[in-house]
Amino acid sequence: MKKLLLILLLAVLSGCATQLPRIDNTYTARGQSSRVKFIVLHYTVADTPRSIKILTEQEVSAHYLLTDTDQPVLYGLVDESRQAWHAGNSSWKAFTQLNTSSVGIEIVNAGFKDTQEGRVWYPFKQAQIDQLIPLLKQIVARHQVRPDFILGHNEIAPQRKQDPGPLFPWKQLADAGLIAWPDANQVAQRRAVFEQLPPEISWYQKKLAEHGYATPQTGVLDEATRNVLGVFQSKYRQSKFDGVPDAETAAILDALTATAAAAAPNPPPAAPVVGAAGAQ
Repeated sequence: MKKLLLILLLAVLSGCATQLPRIDNTYTARGQSSRVKFIVLHYTVADTPRSIKILTEQEVSAHYLLTDTDQPVLYGLVDESRQAWHAGNSSWKAFTQLNTSSVGIEIVNAGFKDTQEGRVWYPFKQAQIDQLIPLLKQIVARHQVRPDFILGHNEIAPQRKQDPGPLFPWKQLADAGLIAWPDANQVAQRRAVFEQLPPEISWYQKKLAEHGYATPQTGVLDEATRNVLGVFQSKYRQSKFDGVPDAETAAILDALTATAAAAAPNPPPAAPVVGAAGAQ
């Protein structure tokens, strides 16, 4: 009897259960884009076993981890469709909180150590870069990531981050067609001008913000502005990245922003007026 009652009860409950809706995928909306707009590069400041443990067991995470073994292994830790927790408080151009719109790549590298002779940075293995470049090309192809949206962690958080540091070989990414690079002839021409007429600090601040960095607009060479300058130099002028403005830095910055402005696409046509169904 008890068994019969149990069967009846289960039958009633299953009949009351809400059926899942059937999704008809006949149509695809034209108005959509990938979640991913940025690629952010990091170093781990830990060896491979420790990096795996941190990125899989703690709150911090990344989509990919590239090891520093003789034959580097590329681990996929978070699907690109999902948000990883790697960028933190961050911004670039008009975008903020870049975890929501980026793919994060952690590269096993010790970062730096401070010695009596000064700070010593650790280089990246060429084998790592040989693995990284094809991965970047694949991500760019999947999500149409712009060259100026492939960034270091220090670029999106210049007041608190240093990675991937001044020994990361950005020029190799430029040679692979992944990022823009200042034209040497343009830099030389502009440098001669800026050596005669050094720009004001407000000029640097405006240009750095135009390039994408969150930069104070105070007209004063304060610590925050020096931090941004140092990050910029550590990418484009790695022989000297002390955050001090000079003619070469000005020339590189001017050449990059001029090239970006010339390459900027025309503004899109105004969106058509739509009813409530098209409201955003």
